[in-house]
Amino acid sequence: MKKWLLGIVMSFSMVVTGCGGQGEKTTGTDLYDTIKKQGFITIGTEGTYKPFSYHDEKTNELTGYDVEVAKEVAKRLGVQAKFQEIPWDGMLTSLQTKKINLAANQVGIKPERKEKFDFSQAYTVSFAQIVVAQDNNSIKAIADVKGKKAGQTPTSNYGKMATDAGAEIKAYEDMMTAMRDVAAKRIDFSMNDRLAIAEMMKTNKLPLKTVGEPMERAESAFPIPKGNPKLLEAVNKAIDEMKKDGTLEKISKKYFGEDVSKG
Repeated sequence: MKKWLLGIVMSFSMVVTGCGGQGEKTTGTDLYDTIKKQGFITIGTEGTYKPFSYHDEKTNELTGYDVEVAKEVAKRLGVQAKFQEIPWDGMLTSLQTKKINLAANQVGIKPERKEKFDFSQAYTVSFAQIVVAQDNNSIKAIADVKGKKAGQTPTSNYGKMATDAGAEIKAYEDMMTAMRDVAAKRIDFSMNDRLAIAEMMKTNKLPLKTVGEPMERAESAFPIPKGNPKLLEAVNKAIDEMKKDGTLEKISKKYFGEDVSKG
């Protein structure tokens, strides 16, 4: 009886130990290994945020500063860049659910986002700016937006800034639609990245103007799902190499005429 009982206990222990060993082998798979095995990295971007992520008017090809930087990172990882165009409000959710491996869309490094994602080193430094209709003289600075109607993507940095300043938010999926409504006076103002605003002002003849000083220095980087140190290290290494060999500066000057990776 004792031998029979001892045999059961030993058998049970071997099963438990065996299961534990298998678990150690199958858990902790880094996204880097998956990406290398499949030969491509899935990158989320808007495709409507010029000059960072947009479609060329002549070729309809997806292009932009973020798109080119992400393509170069993928190249240095030894894989193809496979882009998925996603509205901003769904992008970080797609990253969290691992429908994409990385987001390339001027994602600001914020403490609340760092709780959910790991961020690469920054590849853009910029500031926020306010845009109003050309003949709007009631808003001259951030202190004047309280009670005003702002056109923003609600989950963006700029949406939060407008809300914190006491503005009422009207939700938009992209910057250009909001800016057109500012020009048409359907809303009072919109806030966005100064680099994107400069490009918009240059290429769209809308009756708009910027007001106030640029605000809130912001660093943008590539977020990836948490718990993938090999992928994070590889992306950071690629950005380091791009900074050292001048590739990042070259891409930056192509779109902005300045090196925006340094601020």
